[in-house]
Amino acid sequence: MKTNLITLLLACGGLLASCQSNSTKTEATDMPAAAAPADTAAATPDTIAQVGSPKLLHTLDEAHNTPDGMALAPNGNIILSVPNLANNSYPAVLMEMTDTSLIPYLTTLPPEPTTNKAAPMDLAFGPDGHLYYAENQYENDKKFKSRLMRVRVENGKPGTVETVVDNFALANAVVWKENKIYVTDSQWDMPNDDKGSAVLVFTLDELNKGVVHLKPKTKDPHVLATFTTQVNETGLDNGADGLDYDSRGDFYTGSFGDGTFYKLTMKPNGTLAKKEALKLTGDKITCVDGLVIDRATDKVYVCNSRDNAIQVINLKNNSVTTLAKNGDTNGANGLLDQPAEVLLNGKRLYVTNFDKPEKNFVNTKSDAPHTMSVIDLK
Repeated sequence: MKTNLITLLLACGGLLASCQSNSTKTEATDMPAAAAPADTAAATPDTIAQVGSPKLLHTLDEAHNTPDGMALAPNGNIILSVPNLANNSYPAVLMEMTDTSLIPYLTTLPPEPTTNKAAPMDLAFGPDGHLYYAENQYENDKKFKSRLMRVRVENGKPGTVETVVDNFALANAVVWKENKIYVTDSQWDMPNDDKGSAVLVFTLDELNKGVVHLKPKTKDPHVLATFTTQVNETGLDNGADGLDYDSRGDFYTGSFGDGTFYKLTMKPNGTLAKKEALKLTGDKITCVDGLVIDRATDKVYVCNSRDNAIQVINLKNNSVTTLAKNGDTNGANGLLDQPAEVLLNGKRLYVTNFDKPEKNFVNTKSDAPHTMSVIDLK
């Protein structure tokens, strides 16, 4: 497979261009599987799903090593962010994806001036037709260098990229609801809370007036709610991560570090009425990474990055079930390899495998193949 991939890349000028399509099951099974260490689900071979049957959608090369956020474009394709945080010697890019192809969308993203890196995470199209993405500079510089970026889209093509908000610590998820964009900052610390995170909100009108400069370590006027992470054996204090809203317009987020799931009940005027940590029943969620809500059913599809699992929260009774789960795997055959983001399009659930492990995660190393999975829902 490596020989075929090198040939393919040379033919495409070193990028995943239009000649790349989704990998076949035969290609994936040719990849050598990494043995699971004894303390991370070693009893389960890494070629077998414990729960569910995720399938391989795309295989990416080393130059595209950490697929992350996804946004459904007006033309029905999916825009994929690739921050390359597992190996950032390669520049971050945006790709355009269908079920059968993966091509460059925007390969020149403006770096943050002091880190000289770009790092796009979650992304979403706004009501103005432009594409917005959260940028995570936290691994490059922890001094509030992350940003919210806007890609101006004209006639379906990406153009100028500009900063609309700066001074985030770790900008992560983005969700548009009407003319407001909601953003999680997974490291929004306060003077009395170094384990803090937050959800912030901005109107389209203010983004059109010029760059919004946040005030770090304060209850900035854009902060909707703050959270505190309880650090456990992973050592992670990353907090609010994935974000979406239900059929009633209430928002939900969860902590990457400790798996707490929060509900933000909203007032009719868009301000916060109540913040609460929900008491969930059923399967345990140890980590909340990306999530998406099916507003037709009010079911939340959650990436449990720590446990290599996709779990489902039924908001009607706060019960949790597991849709897919497997042990330590290299992602071959579409098995989950530290799932980070999910996108729901009809009855298809698209999953990006971030494959950049943390301490005490089931996934123990970043390794080829770098993959995306898909789960067909009933």
